[in-house]
Amino acid sequence: MVVTHLHVAGYRSVRDLDLDLSRVNVLVGANGCGKSNLYRALQLLAEAAQGRLAPAFADEGGFPSALWAGKPVLDPVRMTVAATIDGAEYALTCGLPTPDKYQIDPRKAGRDALPTAFCRDPEIKEERIVMASSGRKVEFLSRHGRRAVVVDQEGRRTDYPIELDRRESALAQLLEPHRYPELGALRTELATWRFYHGFRTDLHSPIRVPQVGVFTPILHHDGRDCAAALQTIIEHGNHDRVQELIRRAIPGARLRLAIDRERAVFEIELGMRGMTRPLRARELSDGTLRYLCLIAALLSPRPASLLALNEPETSLHPDLIVPLAELIADAARRSQLWVTTHSRALADAIAAHGDSPPIELQLVGGETRATDHSRLGARRD
Repeated sequence: MVVTHLHVAGYRSVRDLDLDLSRVNVLVGANGCGKSNLYRALQLLAEAAQGRLAPAFADEGGFPSALWAGKPVLDPVRMTVAATIDGAEYALTCGLPTPDKYQIDPRKAGRDALPTAFCRDPEIKEERIVMASSGRKVEFLSRHGRRAVVVDQEGRRTDYPIELDRRESALAQLLEPHRYPELGALRTELATWRFYHGFRTDLHSPIRVPQVGVFTPILHHDGRDCAAALQTIIEHGNHDRVQELIRRAIPGARLRLAIDRERAVFEIELGMRGMTRPLRARELSDGTLRYLCLIAALLSPRPASLLALNEPETSLHPDLIVPLAELIADAARRSQLWVTTHSRALADAIAAHGDSPPIELQLVGGETRATDHSRLGARRD
């Protein structure tokens, strides 16, 4: 399934932006232009579908810090993220809670009613899922606050009988795929999306030390299981491809995975031309380790429908930009790609391998804007 349209409003530097997306989407711009905000907005949809919306905002510093940071508006403060996925439209609107909705019940608290301490948690105001059915658009989910109307497996539009948790999506709470198959299919789709923001390469990173490993078709988001992921790719028949990518990066180098089969412990090593022993992971540069993680992410034997990389060029030597672009272009045959980057060289190299020019972003008056009008989408109502 492919995301064809993204709408974000009221999120950090993004006041109101619509983008039409393609198979490969490269967002390029200077520091602070809002690239990472769009990356995070897309990730929020995936987190919401898994019931992790409130913790996801907490990781960003709390919901208030995620709201529109520009000139104040008179309307109620809201944040909306919506995506069109193979014709299915999923929209989520959040806001601050109404204080009187969060009074502690004095019968439970044993005292006078008091406002909750969680008054800055996100509250889902509206949630909507629209899909095509029998040649027309059907609203399979319409949520307002804690109430939702859904279409069941027989096509009947009914009131969901249970009040929803205000802090989490209905998609994560209506866990009855036999009753609501369309919602279950969309939730499963969003769960396959993968996001790689950065790989830990500090001195104490798990990547640098031997790790107990298991069959790993999907690299962890921080790269901790890179050795096992690379071995999984090799056993899946991509040994030559992995070695070729490493030789492109470091001429004469060869990946060696030290494996203690009794203890199931894996460690990354690189054999180097002219050296009498391999270099262990703790001896490798940050850039080399990040490149190995990118190989593990992009050659996954279990491809994601959407794979997002946030500034993958970080710490990489300029000579690795073209091999990385080729790896990304190759991965696009199996997954839809979303890449944010500072590197004009990387954006141009990816574009040279496909027909999707980069999406240029700028910060204008404190607001993220796309300068390429051919990728600006119309509002989807």
